[in-house]
Amino acid sequence: MFTNIRSTISGFLSESVDPSVNSKSFYDLKATLPGTKGEFDFANLKGKVTLIVNTASKCGYTYQYTGLEELHKTYGDRGLVVLGFPSNEFAGQDPGSDEQIAEFCQLNHGVTFPLMKKSEVNGKNMNDVFAWLKAHEGESGKINPIKWNFTKFLVDKEGKVVGRFGSGVKPEELKSEIEKYL
Repeated sequence: MFTNIRSTISGFLSESVDPSVNSKSFYDLKATLPGTKGEFDFANLKGKVTLIVNTASKCGYTYQYTGLEELHKTYGDRGLVVLGFPSNEFAGQDPGSDEQIAEFCQLNHGVTFPLMKKSEVNGKNMNDVFAWLKAHEGESGKINPIKWNFTKFLVDKEGKVVGRFGSGVKPEELKSEIEKYL
């Protein structure tokens, strides 16, 4: 456990973004799907509102999967896409395989929204999606690391980050924010 914490702290301290990721548009991004399913191409998100969440199956916030699925069902027909990015980065709270994570999410929370391959959301090994999101949020140019599981990024129909919400913000609390951009 101390190794995971040290690794997480080290990732926070070495937060940097590859300049090539920075120059891409949201729609140029791709994320790896679990197993042999290939890639999820963000070009398919043009004209849609997207909620991207780093998730974990053994976290005090895991119950939020149910709320995320509810958002997916409620607003999917109106153009909302929810994407889950499992990460074992915080205190080892998602130790299973991609298949185990997907099965857990479906059985316990009815998850039908896409889950990506497990990856890191901070540090030198962070996936390109979170590197891009953190580099393009706000106006400060400062890259703030993800502090815990279930951090949520809202991206509008034009591919701009319009909100970042911490772990304590429940999915149902985002309804009015989502509706603004649909």
